Amino acid sequence: MKRILKLNVNGEDLEILVEGHKTLLEVLREDLGLTGTKRGCDLGTCGACTVLVDGRPWLSCLTLAVAVEKKKITTIEGLAQNGKLHPLQNAFIEKGAIQCGFCTPGMILTAKAFLEENPHPSEEEVKRAISGNLCRCTGYVKIVEAILSASGRESRGE
Repeated sequence: MKRILKLNVNGEDLEILVEGHKTLLEVLREDLGLTGTKRGCDLGTCGACTVLVDGRPWLSCLTLAVAVEKKKITTIEGLAQNGKLHPLQNAFIEKGAIQCGFCTPGMILTAKAFLEENPHPSEEEVKRAISGNLCRCTGYVKIVEAILSASGRESRGE
């Protein structure tokens, strides 16, 4: 059975006709064409599908779209503002933290929420924060460096 769903995605209020069993991941990718959110394990263990819901990391593969009605959803496509990349996106590029790029959207969104709660983290805190996001390419060193760089820790000489 289909129903009209009211969503706020990347700051835009939308009404979309969806089947009640569709996940947020499916709606974002298939219905809205926001393919930055990646389909990984479909079990909630890899973090590739992470988006922000009301500013908190959320596994979109485990979430029915109807469960986030009227909540604020942010995907990787919503981070850049006025054609300018978010500081985390820039840091990932500058530090070479992107290899295949598959984990990058979920990793960046997880880091964004984390840095909003802890703007000056230690390396260990960063590692814990991203522990639910798997990367098979980088070994995490450059990812952690990018997050620390975006936090400004690197510029403070820490």
